[in-house]
Amino acid sequence: MMSRVRLLALFAAGAAGSAGSLRAQAAGLPVRNAGIGTGIGIAADVGFPNAAGGKGTAIGATGVIGLGPLGVSATVAHWTPKGQEGINSVAATLNLKIIGGPLIPLSLTLQGGAGYHKESTIEGGKLTSLHLPAGLGLALTIPNPAFSIKPWVAPRVDVSVQHESGGTAASDTQHEEHFGISGGVDLGFLNGLTIRAMYDRLLWSDAGNPSVLSLGLGFRVGK
Repeated sequence: MMSRVRLLALFAAGAAGSAGSLRAQAAGLPVRNAGIGTGIGIAADVGFPNAAGGKGTAIGATGVIGLGPLGVSATVAHWTPKGQEGINSVAATLNLKIIGGPLIPLSLTLQGGAGYHKESTIEGGKLTSLHLPAGLGLALTIPNPAFSIKPWVAPRVDVSVQHESGGTAASDTQHEEHFGISGGVDLGFLNGLTIRAMYDRLLWSDAGNPSVLSLGLGFRVGK
């Protein structure tokens, strides 16, 4: 028990210490924190941001690995905001399961995420974006004979850093922190296939509370 508490403290400290140098869980897609089961999984999602989030459509592919209480995910995505050039992004998460197991339907997961993307500006420069979402995910697995239903919700602290350089504008760095929340529902079938829907929203944002809805499919080998 003490080793688990020490690991949890180190994980939280590492996530908080990275806030000044990280940016983007995949641009245009929700921050997912539904826990990571044992084994290897892959998934594909399509995201639809609202007007405050830039609109357009995003597509992403994610791979996950779960080993005991620890889980890792990596995502690559492409988002085309309305009226703008497409943006490629990469992202990763580290997850620590605090509560949950094969016979326990309720899970609580601590997650730290990070990612990166770069885009061109109208001044001819480059805007580099770093993002750190860090928070807790609460999920409940409801079994039935045909498929399982897993609703989940995940509040978080959302830290972002954007640095503009080159072009005609002067170099500038902006740093912001917001409260974010995401949630969704997974339908899991016995053959390892999962149908999933997610929603994400940033609160108290000067950008007008950007949000994104996504739909996706996943497949898991091992549980």
